[in-house]
Amino acid sequence: MNNKKGKEVEVKTYNVKVGRSPRIERIDAYLSARFPEYSRTFVKKLIRNDHIKVDGKPVKPSYTPAGGDQILIEVPVIKTETIPPEKIDLEIIYEDEWILVINKPPNMVVHPSRGHQSGTLVNAAAYHCKELSSFGGDLRPGIVHRLDKDTTGVIIMVKDDTVHEEIAKQFEKRTVEKEYFALCKGRVELDADMINAPIGKHNRADEKMAVRHDCGKPATTVYKVAERIGDVSFVRCFPHSGRTHQIRVHMHYIGHPILCDANYGHEKALFPSDITGGEHYPLEKPLINRQALHAARITIFHPGLGRKKTFEAPMPADMRALLDAFKGAAAKKSE
Repeated sequence: MNNKKGKEVEVKTYNVKVGRSPRIERIDAYLSARFPEYSRTFVKKLIRNDHIKVDGKPVKPSYTPAGGDQILIEVPVIKTETIPPEKIDLEIIYEDEWILVINKPPNMVVHPSRGHQSGTLVNAAAYHCKELSSFGGDLRPGIVHRLDKDTTGVIIMVKDDTVHEEIAKQFEKRTVEKEYFALCKGRVELDADMINAPIGKHNRADEKMAVRHDCGKPATTVYKVAERIGDVSFVRCFPHSGRTHQIRVHMHYIGHPILCDANYGHEKALFPSDITGGEHYPLEKPLINRQALHAARITIFHPGLGRKKTFEAPMPADMRALLDAFKGAAAKKSE
């Protein structure tokens, strides 16, 4: 059997006879109770795709099962590419039987995509964990949220499908608390503010996003200025939504792009001589050559533990070196 995309599909078949009129009124709730390995949301999807029939006929999720009903359930299992595990060192912040929390380094793509078939965080996690949740699909096992390639910091990988679904709902409902550190160009005037500006695809550059009042999706970022050093601001950002490149786009939108974010209005790299005012020498190494953005903290309700958990990652060495260099230059200037 093949699906619409031409991928080979296996089908798990279940035949259920309702012995007597159940107390549960809806068939989606009834079947998710009978088969706890399948969520109610997943059962609804099966029903809407005609993979569940009662007495040979399609039904709606609201159908009330009755005694004597013969229910046929077909669960498609798509065979696709698998992620090859790769032995890549990971900085593990936390791990238990349900989740793996990693401090992602710069220059690492989260999951395989066109142009990045190996060396990704998923390849590394697949080697470390042996098993990741399948809720996100074959090419994104364990992925419940993402970070840009050159953004560092806390990222959660999930091992268990049920836990994955519960955490995914938290991201969808925006109950996950996230904090990022950003080093931004210029002295941000307000000590704190909320940026409420919709984000959509850039109208000219495919790889970029932009504030789009015509077609963008709602996006909100709260920021607080932690410190102003010369012509640079150290800003703590709290995104209340999860749009692609959200913090990068929003800080650029208010005129304070993140340092070394070449896509959104700043130089590609910063050298010590850029800060001290001298000239580059031939072997000078950049302090940083990626956007100065770091996912510092995330808080979720951990479904496996039944309580909130907060995970933190310290500011990475390149951002710390950049911050110290600006502080040193500012101190020298004030002497």
